[in-house]
Amino acid sequence: MSDQSQQLPKGTTVYQVSGAQIIEECPRAVRTLSDEPIKLFGKWTYEDVVIRDPGLRRYMCLKPMVLPHTEGRNQRRRFGKDRMPIVERLMNALLHPGKNAGKKHKVYGVVKRSFDIIYLSTGKNPIQVLVDAIVNSAPREEVTRVIYGGIAYPVAVDVTPARRLDTAIRWIAEGARGCSHNNPKPLEECLAEEIMAAAAGDLKSYAVKHRDDAERVAASAR
Repeated sequence: MSDQSQQLPKGTTVYQVSGAQIIEECPRAVRTLSDEPIKLFGKWTYEDVVIRDPGLRRYMCLKPMVLPHTEGRNQRRRFGKDRMPIVERLMNALLHPGKNAGKKHKVYGVVKRSFDIIYLSTGKNPIQVLVDAIVNSAPREEVTRVIYGGIAYPVAVDVTPARRLDTAIRWIAEGARGCSHNNPKPLEECLAEEIMAAAAGDLKSYAVKHRDDAERVAASAR
């Protein structure tokens, strides 16, 4: 084991994929005392979930939990949100100031029912569909402003993996809220449709559309 891997947090998994070193800081080999897999909401397993984007593997936490609720234990730790389960981060993104502000139990039910809709519509593991949606929605480039001599110039920059993950989750949550606003369709159906469309790379998805717009503007500012 190298010196770099020895300095990683406890529970970190390091393995090789096509010659590249992959690091996952959230342990996934967590099982019950009877050696049974832990399933999200008692239904969905984490064992067969694959993160196809190597840049996001270290930052997307897939630690098995029945109820994704960490009670803020990582909020005082630097980059602690990287150790927060990805489903909980989606739930927190839906706690937008307004109608659903602070109602985490309500959002818990929304996410749980949306996963049931995803499974009935696709027949796939909803956790895998969510991971694919985040991977397809994460922007790789964006534009920043650089000021020279009092004049601001747009410059294309690469997006860090942590920001890519934050942006993708925020866009998915915004797309679901925008779909359900002034619409008889409930939030769980809008969330399920947004996740499925993003997982398929469909431009009807709010998150995928915004990713394409951001990358197109960045390409013109190179």
